[in-house]
Amino acid sequence: MRDRSFASDNAVGAHPAVLAALADANAGALGSYGDDPHTAAAVAGIRRLLGDHVEVRLVTTGTAANVLGLASVLRAHEAVIAPASAHLVTDESTAPGTHGVHVIAVPTADGRLRPGDVDALAGTIGNPHAPQPRVVSMTQSSELGLVSTPAETRALADAAHRHGLLLHMDGARLANAAAALGLPPRALVTDAGVDLLALGFTKAGALGAEAIVGLAPGVLDGIDMTLKRGMQLVSKGRALGAQVAALLQDDRWLQGAAHANALAARLADGLARVPGVTLARPAQANAVFAILPPAVEAALAARYVFYPWNPATREFRLMCSWATTAPAVDALVALATGAAVR
Repeated sequence: MRDRSFASDNAVGAHPAVLAALADANAGALGSYGDDPHTAAAVAGIRRLLGDHVEVRLVTTGTAANVLGLASVLRAHEAVIAPASAHLVTDESTAPGTHGVHVIAVPTADGRLRPGDVDALAGTIGNPHAPQPRVVSMTQSSELGLVSTPAETRALADAAHRHGLLLHMDGARLANAAAALGLPPRALVTDAGVDLLALGFTKAGALGAEAIVGLAPGVLDGIDMTLKRGMQLVSKGRALGAQVAALLQDDRWLQGAAHANALAARLADGLARVPGVTLARPAQANAVFAILPPAVEAALAARYVFYPWNPATREFRLMCSWATTAPAVDALVALATGAAVR
């Protein structure tokens, strides 16, 4: 199935280096709840990437990283401004509400907020009849596969800060964005004004490990209580730390992301040449969104797994990962071409 799944970059297994690191971390007795050398190595690695001042907590899922990070900064009457396409709105079910994270969903043309969106909602600040904005949330790269430049992120951060709000980044695919722009992660996060980050490693090759990163002073005060309430204070924290440390070593996670991006570009270029197929938007990271004619969809669906993004417009999403191979991409394009010219 590895060469037949283009459904998601979390559909493939863990990177071999991660499995080796887990086997190594499994030996002997170590401290619990993150008090171990593997977690220390992971935290040190993230601080090298983003700054010595950042606070880091490791969790098992992206939903936990997003929801519990936000829950730690929100009071009961406060809310998060996010694009209507954000995972917080579309893919995290009732988890946000369960932990007191109210989301103000903003329709956008490309899944990205603009400073004007923040300014428009800031008028509700102080109105007791409306949820009070406290955080602005963006995704990097976005759910539509688009990458925000540091200047775009900085503009959004400036708008948020102008109104006394925090900027949160869902960085499930931050590695892909950094690789696409050819910039270090710090340039996309710390230097661009992000205050709170959900840093993704599962899609980059972890078995199941993510990080909550606080960049603004004091933003994660009380996070440990929130993690316990959210059932994410993991006793064998070394298992999380070992995964993250292995992916950060020698920039494995960024190399895997660059590979995924390159294969997505190869896939997008190939599909764009198939008669009747059009790309819905540029393939800037590791996602390809294509509008497929019925014959092409049927032929591909008989062999491959991919995601129906918008059935009404026949738009489908195909994702590449660190484990995607060039022969697999070429075989898919060849099958699509054959179906289109019959």
